[in-house]
Amino acid sequence: MSYDNNVILRDSSRVLFSTYKAEDFEKVVKMFASLSDEALRWGTPPYTRETIGRWTQDLENRIILVAHFQNRIVGYCMVHGSPRPRYRGIRDMMIYLHQDFQGKGLGTAMTSMAVRLAREQGLHRLSLEVVADNKIAIHVYEKAGFKIEGIMKDAFYGEDEKYHDMVIMSLLL
Repeated sequence: MSYDNNVILRDSSRVLFSTYKAEDFEKVVKMFASLSDEALRWGTPPYTRETIGRWTQDLENRIILVAHFQNRIVGYCMVHGSPRPRYRGIRDMMIYLHQDFQGKGLGTAMTSMAVRLAREQGLHRLSLEVVADNKIAIHVYEKAGFKIEGIMKDAFYGEDEKYHDMVIMSLLL
């Protein structure tokens, strides 16, 4: 499935959403390499070429949406899961935004677009896990229709050397 769409953010920046293509690989690597510590605060590094290479394989079982601004990628969203029959239509979602594009509506737009593409593919359920302290992300996911299903206590060890709760959220499509 191929997809392209222009979106105007709150600061009037125009980004192009598209599904991932092999020629995007180097730009995705550069995006992750340029993310600030704050942008990666709740992520799970390292974001090596090998990790990104694994993320961009098996495109038949993944939706990968990238946000282009000028000549670089500033957002990455992946809907992924097992091709096993017992997990048919059930996928997990993750999203990363470049720090220069946080707070401008990019996360909301990417999440909405990922949900739309998942529906168009006939998926049944999207789920995700988010650190409970990441209130902005939780709000974005709730605006897209995700519901909190539970809390995993002390399930994330942060760079602050403390354990943090994880919120499990899902959306039935």
